[in-house]
Amino acid sequence: MTSARTMRVGHRTVEVHRPDKVLFRGEGGAKEYTKADLVAYYRSVARFMLPRLRGRPLMLERHPDGLAGPRFMQKNTPEHYPDWIHRVEVGKEGGTVCHTVCDDTATLVYLADQACVTLHRWLSRADRLRLPDQMVFDLDPAEDDFGQVRCAARLVGDLLGELRLQSGLMTTGSRGLHVIVPIGGDHDVDDIREFAADIAETLAEAHPELLTTAARKKDRGDRLYLDVQRNAYAQTAVAPYSVRALPGAPVATPLSWDQLDDPELDARRWTIADAVDQARSEPWAGLRPHAPDPARRRLAALRRRQGEFDASQ
Repeated sequence: MTSARTMRVGHRTVEVHRPDKVLFRGEGGAKEYTKADLVAYYRSVARFMLPRLRGRPLMLERHPDGLAGPRFMQKNTPEHYPDWIHRVEVGKEGGTVCHTVCDDTATLVYLADQACVTLHRWLSRADRLRLPDQMVFDLDPAEDDFGQVRCAARLVGDLLGELRLQSGLMTTGSRGLHVIVPIGGDHDVDDIREFAADIAETLAEAHPELLTTAARKKDRGDRLYLDVQRNAYAQTAVAPYSVRALPGAPVATPLSWDQLDDPELDARRWTIADAVDQARSEPWAGLRPHAPDPARRRLAALRRRQGEFDASQ
């Protein structure tokens, strides 16, 4: 096994240790991938991924011994990380956390060398921690039923369109989809979380047989969970183009709304073998943030009309 390989990445030199180490075993017919494969993927996707990462605190999901070994969810940046890697210190009860921030390709390659398989990002930036610039709706099916996810995504997208909010779709690389809504970044996180919860509740009330906002699994039955918990302060969501720690190395991949009709689509549609090809299509091109206040007024009016209709029945 090769012990180390030195790479020139931009104006940095990054050493990749044990590049031949297998991280993803070829189990159940899945393809085997090494650390070198993970590094190569992140290097190739960097120009599409970095705009979605820059300036954001990260939580890193590391698998130093591969998927078969222990998993580490890393918030605090280790002291041995190079000093050129950006960090941000975030207050917490009883102290602080020094989060890693990925601003360049060299950092992305270094993190891959650390067997950081998945990057989970904040919805706000380091200089505006309480002012998120996006909302996330996580569509989590009761079972591995992607048809349920597809139906829920259309309902979420239709309501957001009625509220005149642009949105983007992303496979999670696991079981469902994320719907991402860019916003202006000038409202407190608690206000945005409440707005997201109101949207989810409106949908659940309109489609109680399909959707639920119940946090407890035992209360969901066979309904899809509209999860908005990731919109709370200091919570994270999987970053676009992140690899997931699952057999075959699936990738959380942005897609266009038109691709929702693709019969081959599922949550693990893209892997490190082809996610870059999807990225080159730039499915989120033209996605622009909108101020949430007009949308909140439209939602309130819609809920009033719905309440009046229900009362008349």
